[in-house]
Amino acid sequence: MSESNRPIHEIRLGRVKAAIWKNETENGTRFSVLLSRIYKTDSGWDSTNSFGRDELPLVAKCADMAHTWIFQQ
Repeated sequence: MSESNRPIHEIRLGRVKAAIWKNETENGTRFSVLLSRIYKTDSGWDSTNSFGRDELPLVAKCADMAHTWIFQQ
């Protein structure tokens, strides 16, 4: 992933999050996006890449917003 091991940008809608990573390659800068859902457990916060039916519109919106952000770079 990125040199700092942190995403370059994050988009969050409710509990759905898009983390955008910047990757420098021989062919120039590439971006990748990790979509996840955060949830609370007894020991704190955790995340998963599994989404329920009602979260899918937020996943689509986060993906669209990530796409727009990347094209603006």
